[in-house]
Amino acid sequence: MMSRSYTNLLDLAAGNFAALGPAGGGRRRSGSFGMKRMPRVMTVPGTLSELDDEDDEQAATSSVASDGPSSFVSERLIVVANQLPVVARRRPDGRGWTFSWDDDSLLLRLRDGVPDEMEVLFIGSLRADVPACEQEEVSQTLIDGFRCAPVFLPAGLYDRFYQHFCKGYLWPLFHYMLPFASALPTAASGDGRFDRGAWEAYVLANKYFFEKVVEVINPEDDYIWVHDYHLMALPTFLRRRFNRLRIGFFLHSPFPSSEIYRSLPVREEILRTLLNCDLIGFHTFDYARHFLSCCSRMLGIEYQSKRGYIGLDYFGRTVGIKIMPVGIHMGQLQSVLRSADKERRVAELRQQFEGKVVLLGVDDMDIFKGINLKLLAFENMLRVHPKWQGRAVLVQIANPARGKGKDLEAIQAEIRESYERINREFGRSDYNPVIFIDRSVPSVERLAYYTVAECVVVTAVRDGMNLTPYEYIVCREGIPGSEFAPEVSGPKKSMLVVSEFIGCSPSLSGAIRVNPWNIEATAEALNEAISMSEREKQLRHEKHYRYVSTHDVAYWSKSFVQDLERACKDHFRKPCWGIGLGFGFRVVALDPHFTKLNLDSIIMSYERSKSRAIFLDYDGTLVPQSSINKNPSKDLVKIINTLCSDRNNTVFIVSGRGKDSLDKKLTSCPKLGIAAEHGYFLRWTRDEEWQTTAHTSDFGWMQMAQPVMNLYTDATDGSYIETKETALVWHHQDADQGFGSSQAKEMLDHLESVLANEPVSVKSGQFIVEVKPQGVSKGLIAEKILTSMKEKGDQADFVLCIGDDRSDEDMFENIADVMKRSTVAPKTPLFACTVGQKPSKARFYLDDTFEVITMLSSLADVSEPDPMAELEDDLATSVSSIEISDELVQLSNLRIEGS
Repeated sequence: MMSRSYTNLLDLAAGNFAALGPAGGGRRRSGSFGMKRMPRVMTVPGTLSELDDEDDEQAATSSVASDGPSSFVSERLIVVANQLPVVARRRPDGRGWTFSWDDDSLLLRLRDGVPDEMEVLFIGSLRADVPACEQEEVSQTLIDGFRCAPVFLPAGLYDRFYQHFCKGYLWPLFHYMLPFASALPTAASGDGRFDRGAWEAYVLANKYFFEKVVEVINPEDDYIWVHDYHLMALPTFLRRRFNRLRIGFFLHSPFPSSEIYRSLPVREEILRTLLNCDLIGFHTFDYARHFLSCCSRMLGIEYQSKRGYIGLDYFGRTVGIKIMPVGIHMGQLQSVLRSADKERRVAELRQQFEGKVVLLGVDDMDIFKGINLKLLAFENMLRVHPKWQGRAVLVQIANPARGKGKDLEAIQAEIRESYERINREFGRSDYNPVIFIDRSVPSVERLAYYTVAECVVVTAVRDGMNLTPYEYIVCREGIPGSEFAPEVSGPKKSMLVVSEFIGCSPSLSGAIRVNPWNIEATAEALNEAISMSEREKQLRHEKHYRYVSTHDVAYWSKSFVQDLERACKDHFRKPCWGIGLGFGFRVVALDPHFTKLNLDSIIMSYERSKSRAIFLDYDGTLVPQSSINKNPSKDLVKIINTLCSDRNNTVFIVSGRGKDSLDKKLTSCPKLGIAAEHGYFLRWTRDEEWQTTAHTSDFGWMQMAQPVMNLYTDATDGSYIETKETALVWHHQDADQGFGSSQAKEMLDHLESVLANEPVSVKSGQFIVEVKPQGVSKGLIAEKILTSMKEKGDQADFVLCIGDDRSDEDMFENIADVMKRSTVAPKTPLFACTVGQKPSKARFYLDDTFEVITMLSSLADVSEPDPMAELEDDLATSVSSIEISDELVQLSNLRIEGS
């Protein structure tokens, strides 16, 4: 059931937010550019949704049909992030603004990896409060001079969107911090618990970004690259408006484990909106693995790995998963390294720390950077290894905090107390072991510190990537082949002590990795790093520099864009439909020939035919899978009997169920044929004997398979074994989803190994692993029945088969080939139909069991029942009623005698 977040994006689009109150009220649209909307070129006359200003009023379904991308407009990459890579400053006279690129922005540098022929346009907010009267002019200036489209959020909305939900709730949660108490946080409100009003503000802010995208987009030619957790609702807005839009998303923060993520009240909404992308990127496999685990546990979607690519099948669309840590911009760093200011500052620092060993920390001031843990480890090293007293100096640069809250104030107080204590205990008049720099440090000064540091220490308890080690390695290398290279005299060397909980850790194999919570082990790592031989430091540095210099930000962005193009290559080849409301909206992409079964068409073919074969699955087709009561309704029995009473019809239930179960449930259908256990047992009518269709009668393999399945059943709580006459089925739908799936894969391999020389097939299905005889399938039994009809001189000229699961795909595949083998009459209409819109070998689909029964009822209405068959059915019903009455009389007599 969907959580109680607002479930209809149409409410949001209209701005209906009672919870926002004054903070979200007075909504105004972000300023346009004062220019014409970019031209859109279509290759076929029009069904592409219009890009008008009014909100999309479609309810449960929408569609976009465009047969191919336009070749008249060059491709363009639209980069959407919370903030633009631009610095805005008010002019000294207060009249107007000046703008410049933010050289430290990662978004700005990703352009280096984009093909030269691809234009890059940025969309995001400004780090400045621009009055409404100036927004139009600022927008035009930025789009003309910087190719940037600014989004202006009302001040009250921005505070609730960014400070309350992003920084106060999502950011701590994604860094593994649960809001156990109401006063936990970093939020400006001081309350870290989930606030539905803040969530609504978050979605509304994403709507503002969506509107800005709509102003500039050419949906047939543009790629959209959305960045970070601030805009996770944006993909659903975009996908709802433009079904075929090419969308990528990259998460720059960690993604928490499923046990943490599942505490999020809007967990499914966020997963589903991310799955509306074509490619989702993460820094490390751990983050990607956690996301995939959440999709499996909460949405029941399993990933597949094929030729090195990981993908999720989401309603016929393959959502790619990209694992690629971001890099640094080598050119920018090297330009700063060449500056005279940097050289002068390096000289000053060398003089200041002459005879000292410098350890360096550069961190943002927040609760996850582990600054105090670093100080405690350094203190422990000085105490355990007194040789470093008076020699080792820890320089800690703490960039100003970007968040607020009681936790941050507490950690700042702890840090201050720690470094003051260390300096009191180990300091001298000419020596302070800790130099704490609590201010924003310019790039020149920061790189100068990197250049003189013997070791950089990162002890974050959780961090998305952290590029500090990369920058340090480049600074220690200097500029190869340049007069500026020898800041580090002699061969280049560097040492790193990094937390195992940061994103860059896996790529730095030469670093000393630590658990920052283990103070003693981290202290020993610091001692090891600065005590290591010069040759070892050189080798580790060379290894790191090779990686960092080749895996820079351009390499990262180029790789992502290439994978996004690959993920979107089939966008214009398949028809697609948008279905669902709110965050349940998704696009279903299907084979071009896959269409909904047209009632008029099948009735017309049905009436024209003289010999019909109808094959029906039972569970999930005639009765819902979710239903506990699997007995057929009276209406369903009546429909089946009507179809069976038409002498032109041959109707079969083809099911994986056992024959006794089907016989009991369908005993009121005397003319109905049944193929049980995937067709191993066959019966043409209720009065006939069961016959076996396979040649094997040796089931000795069951004694081999049963102990293996028992082993996994005992080890997997909630699983059980279903024993049929010809098959064994292991069910794990009631087990833990992740563990059950893992056990099923292991069991599949185990059984295939044990039964390798036996005449059986081992297959996995939806929450099952089944072992059955070879040569038994629904497809083979359907073909056998059609062949038998032909041999009796009653060759089928109409075939309908309906099913809902994997076992029915064999039937659909065989039905598609019967025409080639002349099993049916020439030009026979073949209606292979699956239940639900999903990738299938069938050509048609119906949405659910209700539509299946409705369609069968329509066929029954135009059937021509045999009068004698109707009389026999009535007689059978009467006999059954008499038998039931006799049983009731006997029970009544027994009760009377007992009393």
